[in-house]
Amino acid sequence: MDQPDQIHLRDYVLEAEIGAFQSERGRLQRLRFGVTVDLAQPVIGVADDVDRILSYDVLTDAVAAAVTDERLNLLETLAEKIAAGVLVHPRAGRVTVTVEKLDRVPGALGVTLTRRRGRVAADAWLLAPIVLFHGAEVPRPEGAVILTPDAPDLPVPAGGNDRRVALLALDQAAWALGGRLGLDVADSRTELDWAVKEARPIVWAPARMTADVAGLEADPVAIALWLAERIGAGRLDLALPAQAEMPDLPTALPVARSGT
Repeated sequence: MDQPDQIHLRDYVLEAEIGAFQSERGRLQRLRFGVTVDLAQPVIGVADDVDRILSYDVLTDAVAAAVTDERLNLLETLAEKIAAGVLVHPRAGRVTVTVEKLDRVPGALGVTLTRRRGRVAADAWLLAPIVLFHGAEVPRPEGAVILTPDAPDLPVPAGGNDRRVALLALDQAAWALGGRLGLDVADSRTELDWAVKEARPIVWAPARMTADVAGLEADPVAIALWLAERIGAGRLDLALPAQAEMPDLPTALPVARSGT
């Protein structure tokens, strides 16, 4: 039987306050982490596409989130939290986590556990961002907000693949919007997830992620809704001109008007 492809984090050392003994309270001690992930799908055929692999940042982020979440008594609890933080990602099939204390004895003492998807209650890894369709001028947002562009106010060449041309025009509008607002522009899910984790606004250029989505028209509002539903946004905001009517969107996601 073929073995699954893996990614790993080794000899990753952080300081944290942890331990059940009184002597361990109020002081930091070094912890060494090892995380090995069996991938749910092999990496063959990913075509050098960052959105089709499990990012190494997932491993370091899971460790950092578990360490800073709360003070813990047990390494076992910390390892469980790390496993849950990794397995929330669909590309992770199984994870093995080792956590060792380096300052208790001359060597290292610790715990190793292995968990499969469905064996842990994984908390949500990311905040639920707001997706903001930028169809009218609004103040520069703050926090975990993903801005999606309106169609550019310029002639779009006709002929050929009209949908692809329209998507590329939206990308152009995204870069122009990012320039006006002083925001970065992302065209991959990995970059969007990173911005959300950092709680900073970002502009989305949609062509790369939506080019091969069957049945999705190159309508800017429909594309904003597609993104909001795909990433589990907390809300879709529509910045529309004052005279524009709110569209009736087929979604259970909260939709609000913004900027008017």
